[in-house]
Amino acid sequence: MNPPPLPPNLESRRSQVFPVLDARDRERMQRFGEVRHFRDGECLVAAGQPSPGMLVLAQGRVALSRRDGLGHSIPIVEEGPGQFLGEVAQLSGRPALVDAHAVGEVEALVIPPHGLRALLVAEADLGERIMRALILRRVGLIETGAGGPVLVGPAEGAGRVRLEGFLSRNGHPYLALDPAQGGEAASLLERYSPRAEEFPLVVCPDGSVLKNPSESTIARALGLLPEGAFETLYDVTVVGAGPAGLATAVYAASEGLRVLVLDQRAFGGQAGASSRIENYLGFPTGITGQALTARAYVQAQKFGVEIAIPAEAAALRCAASGAPLTLELTDGRKVRTRTVVVASGARYRRPALANLAQFEGRGVFYWASPIEARMCDGEEVVLVGGGNSAGQAAVFLADHARRVRVLVRGRVLAASMSSYLVERLAASPRIELMMETEVVGLAGSDERGLQRVRWRHRPSRREEEHDVRHLFLFIGADPATEWLAGCGVALDAKGFVRTGAALGEEPLQAKTWEATGRAPFAFETSLPGVFAIGDVRSDSVKRVGAAIGEGAAVVAQLHAYLASAAASESRRASTRGPSETVHPEWSGAARDC
Repeated sequence: MNPPPLPPNLESRRSQVFPVLDARDRERMQRFGEVRHFRDGECLVAAGQPSPGMLVLAQGRVALSRRDGLGHSIPIVEEGPGQFLGEVAQLSGRPALVDAHAVGEVEALVIPPHGLRALLVAEADLGERIMRALILRRVGLIETGAGGPVLVGPAEGAGRVRLEGFLSRNGHPYLALDPAQGGEAASLLERYSPRAEEFPLVVCPDGSVLKNPSESTIARALGLLPEGAFETLYDVTVVGAGPAGLATAVYAASEGLRVLVLDQRAFGGQAGASSRIENYLGFPTGITGQALTARAYVQAQKFGVEIAIPAEAAALRCAASGAPLTLELTDGRKVRTRTVVVASGARYRRPALANLAQFEGRGVFYWASPIEARMCDGEEVVLVGGGNSAGQAAVFLADHARRVRVLVRGRVLAASMSSYLVERLAASPRIELMMETEVVGLAGSDERGLQRVRWRHRPSRREEEHDVRHLFLFIGADPATEWLAGCGVALDAKGFVRTGAALGEEPLQAKTWEATGRAPFAFETSLPGVFAIGDVRSDSVKRVGAAIGEGAAVVAQLHAYLASAAASESRRASTRGPSETVHPEWSGAARDC
């Protein structure tokens, strides 16, 4: 049988994508799973259904194929003894993206997700080979769209762009079809006759069709949300899956704590949308924000972190001293947790333009990914902002657009942007810097989206209007802390969370802290057991490296808090009468530490 084709960038790594394990390797894996037998033609794994885990073949062969909701089934590869079935979805027990059928009688070692995670940690060298293969296989699935939904709608339609962004930023494969190009996409339109507001149609792997679904709806349809995640008591719940939150998750889970991570949009935060990070230690040639944070996302799953995306925190509810905290989500679900780490970062700032909302996703964007760059190919775009994110985006877009006008309110770009980016912008023939200039008007229509942009030179008050279909806004961000209102977490004048020494005396609730017998930890807020890290924290350094450092450092304080709370509960329990309430949730906290 001829070897299966791989995307060009993976062909040279074929041996890493499909490694063959020897008898000694398979023997080391025995204690992590159980041996099962399958009949000829039996389905071992079904796309869209929860996978039993990773399957290591001892005898027989297995044929893998990918299918979509349009009824296509395309062979991928046939694997035999010493090879294994699986990709990163098997780390968390999420639905499989491919079909697998036995070719003849098959004997396989089935390693469930918890066993796979234990294997990767316990057998480091073997685990490295397996993890590399799992990641590369997901890369291949993403590049071919295998196993994901099919999006049918106009290439620049707001709904399609929105869902493409959600799926790509969360590392999930998909295919996108434009009905204007005919073929099966046009046939689907004839069958379902969608109205304009119902685009895109989303054909799921099981054949079901959704009409312009929300991110939550498509996530549930694809099995991306862990439905049972909210039925337990967590040691740590992290709100925000940016670099800071993911760092906390990795370090806390690797040290034995049970961790849940929530994010309303995608892993990576603002850093994940960065086209290239060039000043992060250890990457002299730079790395995209998506690549950096995707590695952290998989790493967190390796250590057993449960991740729910999209899941948006609506409120934090405090209980009596010593009792767990409760996080309420916008969809009504609740999370019980011993500690909370606020890593919710910031929300993109929006200029005061009367019809801005009309064009968001339809010509106005707050990040620059390959999806947006594709739409800008050969066109003129306007980018507003003078920070590093704006500079990185301008350089990235200049590789696609005919011209990138960069509008900056300030007089000197070096005051807000790293010098290497300033030099790169100045050297690009496709980038035009327009200092002391601001956008004052947008024009277009619901049917065609953004068509024209008007800007003003502030000193002269001179205005210009040009045909522009793509406007990128990088004008800073405001802290995402509104969900903390009313829970007792102190904020500074700009809405960022105050922690540690920055709290001073005024915001502290004296009775609450007297009961703890200590002062707040460095990253602890005015509410015991609630910590804040990264961009959302007052006086933090707004850099990826600093966010990751804070995410790692806070874990020691989480351990200290959990141990202290468990000890306090034990002391209280020794003085209670038989009718008084005890919080059994704390009984294991000291052991966890």
